[in-house]
Amino acid sequence: MGRKEEILYAALELAAKNGMKSVSMSQIADKVGIKAPSLYNHFKSKDELIREMYTFFRNKAKDGSGQVSMDPSELTEKSLEDILLSSVSSYMGIVTDKNMLQFFKVLYSERTTDSVAAKIIVEETERMIRSSRNMFYAFVVHDKVKNDNIDMAAMTYSLTIHSLIDYRMDMLTAGSIEEFGEDGNPVPKNITDFIRWFSNQIGVL
Repeated sequence: MGRKEEILYAALELAAKNGMKSVSMSQIADKVGIKAPSLYNHFKSKDELIREMYTFFRNKAKDGSGQVSMDPSELTEKSLEDILLSSVSSYMGIVTDKNMLQFFKVLYSERTTDSVAAKIIVEETERMIRSSRNMFYAFVVHDKVKNDNIDMAAMTYSLTIHSLIDYRMDMLTAGSIEEFGEDGNPVPKNITDFIRWFSNQIGVL
């Protein structure tokens, strides 16, 4: 592990215990065993470090999830509901990765008062909207969904899924649940139920 990665892991560990706002660059440097000025050789500011944490841990989670691009054959061979469930399950593999989940829990707890945390959550939401929009346009081409305001359908789908993920994250933080998924399934039941309902609403019979 390189020094930069060591710093990111140290920052995550401290933030998970104390919150990102409470963690100083000096504390991170102490945990890594370096002088604070040396930390600034890797990151110009704490905000830059947090942004790099998002990029680093998300990419690691994505690589570990085995997420791959949708096979075009799925558009003809699978039902709309199955494709959406598969897509969400793949996404859950990213957000429920141990390190990514810790990072998101910190962000969700601080996003209302910290602009960097809020910007990262917005970026993640917009990433989901773009991905869903592209997928929905492919559905139209393959006659899977009604060609009726696809942009709005994609946004409605994305923001609902995102809100249900928010709800689950809040339950984790509140201690109401111990894991993101349910009964060994990475996708919680309320998300599965929504996908089933949504598929019936926009799908071509």
